[in-house]
Amino acid sequence: MSSSNSVSSVFAPGLFAGRVALISGGGTGIGLRTARELLHLGAGVIIVSRKGEVIAAAVKALNEAFLPAAGYKPRCVGCTCNIRERSSVEALMQWISAQGVVGGRLEAAEPARVDYLVNNAGGQFPSLAADMSGKGWAAVIETNLTGTFQMSKAVHRHFFSQQASSGVPGGCAIVSVVANMWNGFPGMAHTGAARAGVVNLTKRLAVEWAASGVRVNAIAPGVIASSGLSRYDPAMQAVIAESAANNYAHRLGTEAECASAILFLLSPASAFTTGACLNVDGAESLYSPLMRPMQHTLCPPWDDADGEANKPAFLRAASKQQAQAREQPHLSQILSKL
Repeated sequence: MSSSNSVSSVFAPGLFAGRVALISGGGTGIGLRTARELLHLGAGVIIVSRKGEVIAAAVKALNEAFLPAAGYKPRCVGCTCNIRERSSVEALMQWISAQGVVGGRLEAAEPARVDYLVNNAGGQFPSLAADMSGKGWAAVIETNLTGTFQMSKAVHRHFFSQQASSGVPGGCAIVSVVANMWNGFPGMAHTGAARAGVVNLTKRLAVEWAASGVRVNAIAPGVIASSGLSRYDPAMQAVIAESAANNYAHRLGTEAECASAILFLLSPASAFTTGACLNVDGAESLYSPLMRPMQHTLCPPWDDADGEANKPAFLRAASKQQAQAREQPHLSQILSKL
């Protein structure tokens, strides 16, 4: 786990002081990196995952890196939760309520609050649609789409609407992490359908919950050099390592870049932004065979000081190899000669 001083952030120190964020899938990858930056900027953070050992390790490391001031509670707490199960989500809400304010004063009996929800938990597996079982389809839809809905609804009912009615200042926000599925999602029809559903849900909730002071947005990452990629088999990892050639930044994205996009959508700077989905994909969603990406290094990654060391091993190896230039001339080169 990285220390607090290794967090690269463009945001003002203390920006989220006194606020509390709930992050599903917060024990690894983009969720964990987002938790680190929120803590770095003064927030209290609640992270949840299905795996208790993952959450326990992450909470321990985060609290060691971001020590509370004297007389204050730890700034990070964690709990297991299966977002596919409504009873598990409801149990989580009750558990949060029993904590009081995360990171609050030890001697104060302040009621619990949640200002931000980051719907980051999800899961999928590569499979052709014709080979996909009904059980596999349902599992991904229930996690990525139904789980996002259940978490959003529960947090709104237990915290956002209550805070709005009691005059708690500051407004609330939800950011859901989806994927680059704008042109379909070959090899992952289940997650493509689920993530598209989340984007539509984002628009609907943005309208319905605006009067509660709640903004609802999403980000759609492209291929990100995240720890979760280590779970794929070697053949799929090879495809992932080569996918940098399919976006116009000509590299993979970083967890820090995704976290920065999430924090912008949580921040006061996006107070007039709701119902939107921000692509974080190096323009991969705009890929055109008429103007294929060119090899270049002019869009360097935004990352932490130890970002390269935290990449999956197979991506660290791939990043040391220079991508091969395409033999076919780029369209811009052809048109410039006309």
